[in-house]
Amino acid sequence: MTRLPASRLALAFGALVVATSTTYAQTRDPFAGSMLGAPASQTPVAISFGDAIERGLRYNLGVIESTTASAEARSARLRSLAALLPAVSARAAEVYENLSLREFGLTLPGLPPVTGGFGFQDVRVGVAQSVYNGELRNRYRSDTAAERASGLNARDARDIVVFAVGDAYLKIEASRARLDTATAQLASAQELDRLAADRVRAEVAPEIDSLRAQVERQTAEQRVIDSRNDLEKAKLVLARMIGVAVDQPFTVDPPVPFQPLAGITEQSVRDAAFRARADLASAKASREAAEFALRAARAQQHPSVGLTADYGGGGDRTSFNQLYTVAAAVSIPLYTGGRIRADVAQAEQELHRRQAEYEDVQGRIAYDVRVAWLDLEASSSSVTVAQHNQELASRALAQAQDRYASGVTNYLEVVESQETVTRASESLVASVYAFNVARLALARASGDAEAGVKEFR
Repeated sequence: MTRLPASRLALAFGALVVATSTTYAQTRDPFAGSMLGAPASQTPVAISFGDAIERGLRYNLGVIESTTASAEARSARLRSLAALLPAVSARAAEVYENLSLREFGLTLPGLPPVTGGFGFQDVRVGVAQSVYNGELRNRYRSDTAAERASGLNARDARDIVVFAVGDAYLKIEASRARLDTATAQLASAQELDRLAADRVRAEVAPEIDSLRAQVERQTAEQRVIDSRNDLEKAKLVLARMIGVAVDQPFTVDPPVPFQPLAGITEQSVRDAAFRARADLASAKASREAAEFALRAARAQQHPSVGLTADYGGGGDRTSFNQLYTVAAAVSIPLYTGGRIRADVAQAEQELHRRQAEYEDVQGRIAYDVRVAWLDLEASSSSVTVAQHNQELASRALAQAQDRYASGVTNYLEVVESQETVTRASESLVASVYAFNVARLALARASGDAEAGVKEFR
């Protein structure tokens, strides 16, 4: 077997690390992470639904990054504004020179080749002002619209955090409901296992009933372990979103009773979404920024007018005189090698892309509202059916247990009834979770998730 040299192994390992880091950077979801809000302690912390949302809006990485991007856009606008404002500077110089007269073409007879050393002072205050520059003006308008778009993106990021944190919180409630159901089913399975063993010892039931009871009990025990594991992982997901240390114990609120949503229509939600969605307003502002950027690119072909002036004094030790300069200049681009044409073509493509994105956001808003409304209607009906099915399945299980205890039926009927109860309980938990997520999604789709979650609990 051929062994690779150590240098080649190190190079291969380095390439693997770089590729892994690049893949991580490309796939990382900032809304799934956060900065740490407080160090971990051994004292359990109670986190309500509202507390989780508040922590997410404060510590979630998605909000932090969007806020940083908004600050960067503001800096870009200020730089564009600075190019339109007067630039004032001061200059002071102490000069010592020895000039060559021949360099200036002075070769008169008797004239020395150099002037000899001399010195002077020059102190001035200067100002430069762009009187008219179409490129700079439109660039400033473009950056202003881009800053507005970035601020709206930051507001939309808050809505995303509200939905993501709310969904993670609801998953914890659903996992805890599954754990409670699994624990209750384990207690029932243990009792039936004891009853089956007693009946086998009394020789009133076959041994197979005891074996089935043991299988059901062990299955119920494993279901409790799996449910507890799912609950802990769901809590870790929420902790990562809201800045809680992963080793910090915390509790959540008990789930609220199911309440059907009333008083709204799909059309009213859609109308509100088109008025309030920050991502739609951001897409519109980005389109305006692209329009002004196109104007700025085209304005490079136009003349620009500038004014410069300075005032001060200069001279030597024996004489110091007042000096000033005032100059107005007009600049006209005559030939740029196709650079302006390339800038215009690029700006046109950017405007076309921003227009397509704006139209896509309009369609996505209608889609989000429609899907959330359909999910809300379906899950609301599903909760009602699941509640009724759980009630019927529990009654059937109680009757099967009574029949088995009386010796009327075998244990197989009890096993089938237990499985029916398990499916009914899982269906109820899933339906309630789906209904609550649909409510969150509807609040997110309407464009006012922060206000919507206040009525959620």
